[in-house]
Amino acid sequence: MIKRLFLTCLLLAAALLGYSCWSAVREPVQREAQITVSGWPAAQPSLRIVLISDIHVAGPDMPPARLARIVERLNLLDADLILIAGDLISDKRTATTHYAISDAVEPLSRLRAEIGVYAVLGNHDHWRDAAVLRAELINAGITVLNNEAVSAGPITVIGLDDEFTGHADLDAAFASAAGTAQPIMVLSHSPDIVPELPRPVALVAAGHTHCGQISLPLVGRLATASRYGERFACGLIDDDGQRVIVGAGLGTSILPLRFGVPPDYWVIELGPES
Repeated sequence: MIKRLFLTCLLLAAALLGYSCWSAVREPVQREAQITVSGWPAAQPSLRIVLISDIHVAGPDMPPARLARIVERLNLLDADLILIAGDLISDKRTATTHYAISDAVEPLSRLRAEIGVYAVLGNHDHWRDAAVLRAELINAGITVLNNEAVSAGPITVIGLDDEFTGHADLDAAFASAAGTAQPIMVLSHSPDIVPELPRPVALVAAGHTHCGQISLPLVGRLATASRYGERFACGLIDDDGQRVIVGAGLGTSILPLRFGVPPDYWVIELGPES
């Protein structure tokens, strides 16, 4: 009886591990949101924005070949703007392979968007080699925003460097957007900057939390990597009037496992109030 119970538990554990490994490499889920903005520029159509985050290129779950397949899928969306919310590379000790930064970035050079592709760095990017990554992204045709603002079609995008490692500078970033009459969108790796924003913006797009990455029945998320816990854990959030989108990411952190939280990306329609 005890032996049978032990074998049953062993088989169940193996099944859960197998499912978690599969969940980490499954096709990402497409999430969608429609965000209306007061004061949208007259006669300007809505923007289709694709948000990806937490790619964490590393073996076994996110080799460059898998990222290349995801890029092909994203290009079919005909995005006006593609935003990358940090943690493009990985330094996790459990990785079976650490790829050269140039190899990790190469698939992203194929991303196509009418207005452009913009990125900010995350904590793992800084822990690995932020300077090399920034240079490789620029060579790949991706604009890296470092506490600065840029006009992107009918909106202004403010890109914040990583808050988790102390590189975000909200004052400098918002100062660079001073005088703009365009709606402002903030791109940040961590959503924890939201309470510190000097004023509300049309949308904050972020990642970092992985939506918990592992969320167990009855227990919920084991961790959020946010000092605000569930407040900015996942998805489309209305934080006292400030709209925030936090993606679950494409890759994994610490362990190459997911449970109850599939990888995802967001397609956001940003435009005028009807």
